[in-house]
Parts: sequence; C-alpha cells; structure tokens
Amino acid sequence: MARIVMKFGGTSVADIARIHNVARHVKREVDAGHEVAVVVSAMAGKTNELVGWAREMPKACGANSPFFDAREYDAIVASGEQVTSGLLAIALQSIGVDARSWQGWQIPIRTDGAHGAARILEIDGGEIVRRMGTGQVAVVTGFQGLAPDNRLATLGRGGSDTSAVAVAAALKADRCDIYTDVDGVYTTDPRIEPKARRLSRISFEEMLELASQGAKVLQVRSVELAMVHGVRTFVRSSFEDPDAPGMGDFDNPPGTLICDEDEIVEQQVVTGIAYAKDEAQISLRRLADRPGVSAGIFGPLAEANINVDMIVQNVSEDGSKTDMTFTVPTGDLEKAVSVLEKAKDSVGFDAIQSEAGLVKVSVIGIGMRSHAGVAATAFKALAEKGINIRAITTSEIKISILIDGPYAELAVRTLHSVYGLDKQ
Repeated sequence: MARIVMKFGGTSVADIARIHNVARHVKREVDAGHEVAVVVSAMAGKTNELVGWAREMPKACGANSPFFDAREYDAIVASGEQVTSGLLAIALQSIGVDARSWQGWQIPIRTDGAHGAARILEIDGGEIVRRMGTGQVAVVTGFQGLAPDNRLATLGRGGSDTSAVAVAAALKADRCDIYTDVDGVYTTDPRIEPKARRLSRISFEEMLELASQGAKVLQVRSVELAMVHGVRTFVRSSFEDPDAPGMGDFDNPPGTLICDEDEIVEQQVVTGIAYAKDEAQISLRRLADRPGVSAGIFGPLAEANINVDMIVQNVSEDGSKTDMTFTVPTGDLEKAVSVLEKAKDSVGFDAIQSEAGLVKVSVIGIGMRSHAGVAATAFKALAEKGINIRAITTSEIKISILIDGPYAELAVRTLHSVYGLDKQ
C-alpha cells in the first residue's frame, strides 16, 4: 500500500462526464489499496470567466480606476476549484468511494499575504492523514490557501500544480501524479516535431529548465517545490481509459517520472529542446562602463515587474563604453522602453534599439556536464540551415539561443535531429 496524491487540471475536469472519468481513475487507486488524496483545478475556462467578472465590475459601476481589492479578487476566482472539489466528491461517493471535499482554508494550507500570487508557507496534513488511514479520499481545492489575514489567498496561474506537490510533501506521499491532457513529457513539442518521443524519466533539474524555457507541461514553481522536497512526480494523461492494462502499475505507470537524477541509469547528453515565443530584444548603445550602470538599468525594470531574461554585454576596445543587450517578453516591450527612457539621464546611454517577434530555443540535458562540444554542435547545425543567432546564454545543463521568429520551427526540428532525439 502506498500514499498517492493525484492532481487533475482544468481540461481533465471540464464537464460532468470528465469528472466522472476522473472519479474512475481515483477509484482504481483506492481499489488497489492505496491511500489517496486528490487536488483539483477549476473546470476549463472557469477561472478566466471569474477573472473577467472581477475586472468588469469596477467598469460596470462607473469607477474611475480599474483596480480592485485583491482579497475580493481571490474570493471570486477561488470559487472555481470549490465547485470542482464538491462535484468530484459527489462523483466518488456515487461509485462507492468514501470521499470528502476540502477547501484550502479547512486543512489549512497557510500562505503569505500576497493575494493573487501567494506562496505556500505551511500545510498541516494531520487530519487528512488520519482520514486517509480509514480509507477516505480527500478532494482538495488547488490554487488556494489561507493568508495571515484569515482570508482566502490564491497562488497565481498554474497554482494547482504547486498545491498538489506541496500537499504531497506535507502528507509524505510516495508519489504525486499530475494528470493532464498530454501523456507525459516529450523531447520537444510534438506539434512541431512529429518524431518527438515521450521520456520515461527526466531529472528535476532538466524538467525545471524545460518548464522555465517554454515547455507548458508543468508550472515552474511546482517543479521547484518537487525538487526541494524530493517529491517523485508522474505526468500522466487523464484521457486514457482508467481500466486499461498498465494504468494501475504502481512502479511503471504510463507517463513520465520526474525524479532525482540518481534514479536515471542511462543519461543522454541532451534530453529535450524547448522554445519560447514572443521574446523581444532591447539594446542600449554606448553606455558608460562604470560601477552601478547595470543596477541603474535592471533596478527600474524589476520595480516595474518586467522579467529580464538573456543578457549580453560588449565592452569597447578602450573600456570606456559598452553595449548592453537583453530580452523581455514582447508584451512588456513598450513598458520596458518607457522605463528605460525615463532612466536615460541617470544611466547615460546614447540610444535604445528594440525589436519584437523573436524566439528563444533552448537545448537542455544533464549530460552536458560531462560532454564537450554540445554548443558547437548546435551552432554548426543552425548555421547550415542559414539561421542567424542573435544572442546566447548558457548554464551547466542548458544552452539558450535567440533567433528570428520565422525560424523557430526549423530550429527546433534541426536541433532535435542533430542530437539524435528523434531516434528510438
């Protein structure tokens, strides 16, 4: 017997029929003798609808400001998960499984006070563990917890994944199964490269890089949390038949296991290719090369909540001037340029150049630590396809390359092939 946390995303619980299907997945694990807790998202599209209502209300009342109390925003958007948890509890009861729904504040899942983007601080899972020991399934609302002001606080987009991993850590679960609309983690996006392969295992570090570089399978914070607490996590499909052969195999269920790299016997040099569209590049020309310049640039951008990614600096021959190039999300480009124009006098640069519509392609693999020539292989392959590289950043297990948007799919397919990822 094992203790399992099962998480189901919005597409998995999109309607009554799909919630019934989820209940069958849960029943399979209960019938196998496992202790089970379930974490659910809101039904697909419901959170967006609730957010829209919250944003529309000030306008409908003729308010001069579009802003509203973040605590009330949380009270509204958290209701989507509450509906799902209640419906799933009813579905489980209807097929003979003892179940009870739990809202975040009832456990409680304690968070900080950053309403709308709260972080989990502590989970007291004692009562849930006691009830699981009697065979009862706990159906927990994802995405939410209890803030220090004793009000509901939501965790931000993708927060249900984070909730599931946090609950798994608190309950000391043997595994956290993330059920979604894909059947695992692939070497790249199958929509771009049909030869992409599903990975049976991937390390926490590699998954963290894939998630942060554009892969949409898991939310970055959930992977960070799983890595810190050592929560073995399976990515699985909720759309497969719950009773199909192998679905109940505890040691090797269909899907991708995210685990410590020590559990991966054969490590490939490159594990996957990720990409992120809608990147924009900003270049500041002829900056004074003196202490404090970087702080003068990136400090105001951080205060404006603009995320800066790739950074490249070139110093002139005499060392007096430098050019600084970096990337931001395309949606933040206009705001970033405005912030920098205001800081021009204090920072001291001659000109700003900017361009949108770029793409960042990343090569990821823990095998890079012990193999030379990985970067050179990528650069040569792209050059042979006539793809110009605008910027490069690297880490111990990642190479990120900035290119023009129209070449995104060609670059992904080229790199996927050159590293042998399309071979069985």
